Amino acid sequence: MHEMRRAVLAVADLMALAARTAPKGKGVDTIILKIISGDELNLLASHLESLGREHKIGFFLRDAQNIAASDACLIVGSKGAMMVGVNCGACGYASCDEFETACRGRARAPARFSGPNCAIRMTDLGIAVGSAVKTAQIHNVDNRIMYSGGVAAVDLGLLGGECTVAYAIPLAATGKNIFFDRIVVRQ
Repeated sequence: MHEMRRAVLAVADLMALAARTAPKGKGVDTIILKIISGDELNLLASHLESLGREHKIGFFLRDAQNIAASDACLIVGSKGAMMVGVNCGACGYASCDEFETACRGRARAPARFSGPNCAIRMTDLGIAVGSAVKTAQIHNVDNRIMYSGGVAAVDLGLLGGECTVAYAIPLAATGKNIFFDRIVVRQ
C-alpha cells in the first residue's frame, strides 16, 4: 500500500473517532460510521455516477470523479428516526409520539433520504461531520463534505437499514487538492 494511502486511512480512523465522540442530543449516540477504500470506494463512485446519469444531476457526476480519485472515504450517517423525547416540534410534528408514529408508517420513498427525521439527530449528524473534517484539516488531509456521496451510500445500503441521512467525506493526499477547481459535468 502506498505510504500516503496508509496515512490517509490512519486519519480516517481519527476522523471516525472524532465523529463518534462528538456531542450528541441527550447523550444518545445515533451516528453510524463507515470507512471505505479500494473496491468499496470504486463501488460508491460508480453508483454515484449511475445516479447522476439516471437523474441528470451534473454535480453527482463531478463528485463521482472526486470519490474515484480519493484514497479513502468516511461515511457519516444518522439513525434519524430515533426521537429524543423533548417534543420540540422541529421535525414538523407536535410531539415526539406523533413523529414516531409517522416514522413507523414510512416507506422507502424515491426521495434521496427517508424522513421524517428528528431535528436534534440531524444536528448531531452535523456536529459529527464537523468534528470529522476538523480532524482531517488538522492532519492536512484534503477532503470535501458530499451530500451526493451520502445519497449513494444510503442507496447502496452501506450503513444499514436504520440510516436515514448520510454524508460522504472523501479524502486525498496529493500535491494539489483534488476537491478544488471542480467543474460540474453538464448533462
